[in-house]
Amino acid sequence: MGLSAMNGATSKMRDLAQWLVAHEANKSSGAKAPAAFGVVQKLRRPLAALTGVSGFRSLLSRALALANPEVRWLRAVHVKSDGSLECPAQMGQLHRKEIAHAEVVLITHLLGLLVTFIGEGLTFRLLEDLWPRAPITDLGSSGKDSKREET
Repeated sequence: MGLSAMNGATSKMRDLAQWLVAHEANKSSGAKAPAAFGVVQKLRRPLAALTGVSGFRSLLSRALALANPEVRWLRAVHVKSDGSLECPAQMGQLHRKEIAHAEVVLITHLLGLLVTFIGEGLTFRLLEDLWPRAPITDLGSSGKDSKREET
């Protein structure tokens, strides 16, 4: 995959991550945990069934490490033994836009890792199962995933 194709895929992943974070934020308005934690929580059960809890923790830890250069305060976020995220107390002092940006960065990296390790087809099927209205139709870089039929 060339650099421009990779940047296009990353851009599409970021768009999807933004949608997922916004969707979860709308569902959990008023909750204290950031929406990304809702996205991670929803992904945790099916991915832990696929990869085991330690496999999911490894993927999530790697996504956090990849996100750290872009969002430095994410270094204070930790993956607990059950695969859930533990946020630092200082997150309460951050502006909602800063938190949303960090959530999108983290989820973008997690989705990228999923595509790398389990493939586009399985990743997008999993996302469609969890978020049936997610805008996945034009994400497939090969085009084969773009033929999803609505029921």
